[in-house]
Amino acid sequence: MSDQQKFDLEKGETFMGMIQTQGLTKTFQARKGAVEAVRGVDLEVKEGEIFGFLGPNGAGKTTTLRMLATLLQPSSGKATVCGYDLQREGGRVRRQIGYVGQKGGAEASETGRENLVLQGRLYGMGKSEARIRAAELISKLDLGPFADRLARTYSGGQRRRLDIAMGMMHRPRLLILDEPTTGLDPQSRARIWEEVRRLREEGMTIFLTTHYMDEADGLCDRLAIIDDGKIESLDTPNALKQRIAGDIISLGLDLKNGAVARVTEILRTQSFLRNLEQSEHGLQLYVDRGEEVLPEVLRLLDSNGALLRTVTLARPTLDDVFLRMTGRSLREE
Repeated sequence: MSDQQKFDLEKGETFMGMIQTQGLTKTFQARKGAVEAVRGVDLEVKEGEIFGFLGPNGAGKTTTLRMLATLLQPSSGKATVCGYDLQREGGRVRRQIGYVGQKGGAEASETGRENLVLQGRLYGMGKSEARIRAAELISKLDLGPFADRLARTYSGGQRRRLDIAMGMMHRPRLLILDEPTTGLDPQSRARIWEEVRRLREEGMTIFLTTHYMDEADGLCDRLAIIDDGKIESLDTPNALKQRIAGDIISLGLDLKNGAVARVTEILRTQSFLRNLEQSEHGLQLYVDRGEEVLPEVLRLLDSNGALLRTVTLARPTLDDVFLRMTGRSLREE
């Protein structure tokens, strides 16, 4: 994305919609009845941005992506991808997108180079064109040291880079990445992030799913928080965090002590309190000027006999946003 595009995005300007959905749903039939995996998703992914789906396992992220990649038929709703109707023009959609699933698609018994050439041939490239394009991607994604080894010998990070290269073989306008760094070590994760940012800088639109908060916060221009098949909120990471104003005081308390309920009621009457949430291990207080308020909170706990085990003071994170939107922590998943 160019500097001008970034500036326009921050101002709220709208680019051409690479993905637009309206009321998208998917219901599966199970032994115990119908399961609503996706329940009315409305979203727009803009050209030239990294858009993220943040949510726990089972939230509907992969199901939504598989519908947008024409791998699953929606139960209801409408969608266009790269300007083409998802259900009536599926073939044209597939020509415009690259899809990298969680398990990838490389043949373990072939080399990385052979996998890339095969992918190109599947998209209608001639042998010479496919080889030239494979060599280009091997150089661009630094696959050279292992490109001619069998894919089954690759590390997790090497395999994931090959998966991304395969998704790019036919020069898609939109690259869809389903949990691109799950299971990778920190160094490999950082390398994938670097590649994703570089692709965006070259003008590619990227739609990724993740359940890593740091990945969503560090990579995405905008993201949607999805839970139980529904989008709970959609904005830039900073804007989402700004919705939870002030500081967060997290109190780990002895919940068997009856004083906790009494302290909760007293805290709710304090002028410094913006909001109070009960957590599995105690309370979360949303306050202004947390460093000034904390001593008063500790005094109230002590004077009312509440046993304090841990206390932290922090700025809001995406996990706090998720907790506010869904009533539970993403870290619990």
